[in-house]
Amino acid sequence: MARFTRLSSEDRRAQLMDVALAGLAKGGIQEFTVDRICAAAGVSRGLILHHFGSMAGLLAAVYARLYRDTTPDLPALPPEIRLNALIEGSFSPKSFNRDTLNAWVALWGQIANTPALREEHQRQYQAYLAQVTEAIAALGLQADALPLARSLICLIDGLCLQHCLDPEAMPAETAKAACRAFLAPHLG
Repeated sequence: MARFTRLSSEDRRAQLMDVALAGLAKGGIQEFTVDRICAAAGVSRGLILHHFGSMAGLLAAVYARLYRDTTPDLPALPPEIRLNALIEGSFSPKSFNRDTLNAWVALWGQIANTPALREEHQRQYQAYLAQVTEAIAALGLQADALPLARSLICLIDGLCLQHCLDPEAMPAETAKAACRAFLAPHLG
């Protein structure tokens, strides 16, 4: 019986990212080691280098995937419902759960020390900021959309962090209400 299972390159990359995310969610950055990821995936150490170039490359790929999987897609929505979709999506069970938030916290903690992750963060954040800014600007508000978008993103991140630290103190409905209360004076 073969020790390793042969997968397509795309499937193997996805498997390695799944395992890395699961480790980050359960044990933080200390679980993000070549040996732990390879053992959990049942692969040889060389596959991380082959598919991602380095552990930093895997970390950046995991970050991009987590962003893609948990960030609500706003452009296809009519302007009047974009911000509500952002709030609902940000605090949906898919995004607003302990495992996902633990993975985010572990990744955020590495941005300052990992250039590849810092670059990926900048790409992802700028695209997300542009979406949120566009959603606010599309409403035709008198307020400057960019600072308002930055503040809303910071509020969402802070509420997620609080939920990660103490889920009972920051349930999803409380977080949604806080975002709506923040936006209310700007929306008229």
